Amino acid sequence: MSSNQKIAIIGGGNIGMSLAEGMVASEHFKAENIIITRKKSELPANLREGGFYFQSDNVDAVRKAHIVIFTILPQIMPDILKEVRNEITNDKIIISVAAGVKIKTIAEIIGKEVPIIRAMPNTAIKIRESMTCIAGNDHAETYLEEIKSMFDMVGVTLIIEEELIPSATALGSCGIAFFLRSIRAASQGGTQIGFHAEEAQLIAAQTAKGAAQLLLLSHSHPEDEIDKVTTPRGITIAGLNEMEHNGFSSALIKGIVKSYDKSKK
Repeated sequence: MSSNQKIAIIGGGNIGMSLAEGMVASEHFKAENIIITRKKSELPANLREGGFYFQSDNVDAVRKAHIVIFTILPQIMPDILKEVRNEITNDKIIISVAAGVKIKTIAEIIGKEVPIIRAMPNTAIKIRESMTCIAGNDHAETYLEEIKSMFDMVGVTLIIEEELIPSATALGSCGIAFFLRSIRAASQGGTQIGFHAEEAQLIAAQTAKGAAQLLLLSHSHPEDEIDKVTTPRGITIAGLNEMEHNGFSSALIKGIVKSYDKSKK
């Protein structure tokens, strides 16, 4: 993938901007080659803010780009696709981050045989730490590794079957909020036992980061690492059992399943 290829991000909201900023932070993409569209009322005063090209004309953005990434709400995806479909040619790669909008639906609206990929990143893409899952249609098969390498520059990417996209939405995308809530709860507990709020949050966040890195770098199972810090009649097992008695694991599992059900609908 050439770093000089034009990329259009249709919908420069939180995910769209996080993606754009993360791509530039990777130093493989240049801000000047990324076009970001927004409603006229939401355009920045400086249309070259951050070096990006901001505009409200979706049709023009699609016309200029080789890769078109739709980071818009699922409800407006059909209307936006109808607006730009005449500019979508066979040499373009279409990437959709709109949750719940299937590749089949996108293809039917476009009405052409083009590479279509669904991607489900999370907001950590802004700091190049996203967990992104991607799936494509038959026409996108030869581009999947190329698009995977693009998202790998802003985190970790997994190629999956499209039927698992709702699962990726619940676990990987919504999961950011779930783990942040866990860190928030831990920091509140830390404040209750004596730390100032800022200190408690630092300890909780760094501890969460360290726990995640233990699994990612050692490829171990969570219970193996838990066993290393739990001793008979010890402090850790007392806390773990209290959490489990109050439904900690059950609540997290139920939350993920609830988000999955919502995503499927």
